[in-house]
Amino acid sequence: MKSLMLVTVLALSPSVTLAAGTHAGGHDEYAMGAPADASDGDMKTIEVTMRETDEGTMIFEPAELSFVSGETVRLVITNDGELEHEFVMDTVEANAKHKELMARFPEMEHDDPNAVRLQPGETGEILWTFENAGEYEFACLMLGHYESGMHGPLNVTES
Repeated sequence: MKSLMLVTVLALSPSVTLAAGTHAGGHDEYAMGAPADASDGDMKTIEVTMRETDEGTMIFEPAELSFVSGETVRLVITNDGELEHEFVMDTVEANAKHKELMARFPEMEHDDPNAVRLQPGETGEILWTFENAGEYEFACLMLGHYESGMHGPLNVTES
């Protein structure tokens, strides 16, 4: 019986860690590419704004992002809203799984190179090289934000 309880506790340990508030380095690789370094040379800067509308919709501006395979960019993300928001880019499937986890642990914090979480008025950045052509997604996965419209397509085309 004690062995069964120990196995159960150990099996639940990752959940306890996540509930405590961090989600650091949970991905070994990303389908769309890899984090870039500021020394990676000349990179295009893309500005993204997160905010709420007067009608209560939560939006990103621009609403869609497109890149070419092999392109390295600096995404400068600003929260112009009145609520905390995040910008997470990944596959639609990975974002859906992450959103489910966020629903279970809403105070979870991130330390992933493909995401930034910002308080109102804050600005952050992501440096990224888009290596693989495909259809991906960017989204705010905080409880209720995705459902309020805060997601959009991220397309990577062949170079």
